Amino acid sequence: MKTLNLPKRYICGIDELSGRSGHGITHVLSLVDPELPELEHFEAYGSTRRLVLKMHDIIAPKPGMVLPEKSHMKSILEFGHLVETESNSFGSLLVHCHMGVSRSTAAMVAIMAQAHPEENEDHVFETLRRIRPQAWPNSLMIKYADEQLDRDGKLTAALRRHYGIQLRETPEVGTWMTTLGRQREVDMAE
Repeated sequence: MKTLNLPKRYICGIDELSGRSGHGITHVLSLVDPELPELEHFEAYGSTRRLVLKMHDIIAPKPGMVLPEKSHMKSILEFGHLVETESNSFGSLLVHCHMGVSRSTAAMVAIMAQAHPEENEDHVFETLRRIRPQAWPNSLMIKYADEQLDRDGKLTAALRRHYGIQLRETPEVGTWMTTLGRQREVDMAE
């Protein structure tokens, strides 16, 4: 199986941002909690194009929290298209959220699936695991990507298989996700 052509693709959490500033990042997608103050790490990045989207990492409505919305995914896909348009070989992109596990990995799946519409969805998730082994993409965001990219449920089906792989390799992630209110995703795993 061939590897997707994805030079300089990074996913990280906030605590890893300072270590990424020397990697020639040209575009940054920040997916952060609405109450989080502006991060100062990006001064060290030099000239980058950055999009900040504010939402919580949840998959069902919760009082006082901002659920990821279809409009967030639309913005993610527009930014991904911008990266592809402005950069050779799809540019140098950093996507981050609080921990680099869920919102950021869902966004990267969407961007990769959009940039490579011919690619099998399982291959997109395999590439994601190479970029970020601990990936547990937000299922609601993947659902929106599936719809907006006209993947006919194939991204969501591949996500189920991805969850199964992650649970087999690291069973304790299921307990962690359940504690975070994400039992539905654990139950999705194949």
